[in-house]
Amino acid sequence: MRGDERLQGGMFSYVTLEQRVPQDHPLREIRRLTDVVLASLSTAFDEMYSASGRPSIAPEYVLRALLLQAFYSVRSERQLVEQLDYNLLFRWFVGLGMDDAVWNHAVFSKNRDRLLTSEVAQQFFAEVNQQARRFMSDEHFTVDGTLIQAWASQKSFRKKDGSDGDGTNFHRQKRTNETHESTTDPDARLYKKSYGKESHLAYLGHALVENRNGLIAAAMATQADGYAEREAALLLHEAKQKGSSRRITVGADKAYDTKDFVTAARTLNVTAHVTKNEKGRRSNMDRRTTRHPGYAISLSRRWLVEKGFGWLKQTGPLRQVKLRGLHKVDWIFVFNCAAHNLMRLPRLIASHLQQDPRQNCA
Repeated sequence: MRGDERLQGGMFSYVTLEQRVPQDHPLREIRRLTDVVLASLSTAFDEMYSASGRPSIAPEYVLRALLLQAFYSVRSERQLVEQLDYNLLFRWFVGLGMDDAVWNHAVFSKNRDRLLTSEVAQQFFAEVNQQARRFMSDEHFTVDGTLIQAWASQKSFRKKDGSDGDGTNFHRQKRTNETHESTTDPDARLYKKSYGKESHLAYLGHALVENRNGLIAAAMATQADGYAEREAALLLHEAKQKGSSRRITVGADKAYDTKDFVTAARTLNVTAHVTKNEKGRRSNMDRRTTRHPGYAISLSRRWLVEKGFGWLKQTGPLRQVKLRGLHKVDWIFVFNCAAHNLMRLPRLIASHLQQDPRQNCA
């Protein structure tokens, strides 16, 4: 028998948000892990806010919402707030009730900017990795950098002395970072990733990925130039090796095959497994390193860092970042690296429990 179409909805609902979310939904484990991380940051949140005045949006709400923005490729805060208004799954994950009012998108952006001026991203990233430590190698890593297109147009890249007028007619003119800068994002630099590619106003994001499961162990963003990848890699290695005497290995592509990088890495107790760059010159990789089987193994695991960058750009918001200034770009890059690890953790935990049900990863 055909059912009747009900045009009048019920006035009350007796099903809670918790009941509407399936027990096997992947966001459930991510929410549990996120709550543990946010609880550990509660003291840091208290120090950021005044004890008096009007209450702001809770930082826990803001960070959970930003995670959803990365997981579901939401393009803007306006669309994110719109989704929070009618999407019950989003409401449940953020922590809003069925009848709670949703914030204005401008108010949400201002509260997000409060967090952007802090070190919360690095703290959040560190706490996520604390949850993931049993799945991460502490000996073998891969490092690389990726181009992040800045939120600035080519027409904003004008001479620093203002002698080019409105800067719109720049064809057949030589433009360099020494003589020009963007009027909308002065921290962005004109850069191209490789020969034959077009130049963009951009930043560089750098990630140190462990070779066991491809989780991101350290991350940072810098201004884009020809030396930033190697300098950032050394900074990431130094931070990783702080307080540790254990030698680690780090795989990298041929852009890192320079004498300065290989020598500096060795002083940090790091063995650089770099792809040889023998085009027109002699490689800095000698038999001391390449004769060991671990060298070939490190090179075979280099795809793990590219997989992470692919997620950050295709699913996450980092193909062209919609924030201006190096500090903000670094914040959002590190935070989305934490989101990448959070997304990977539920499957790793489930696989671990299948192998040994007696273990509890909570």
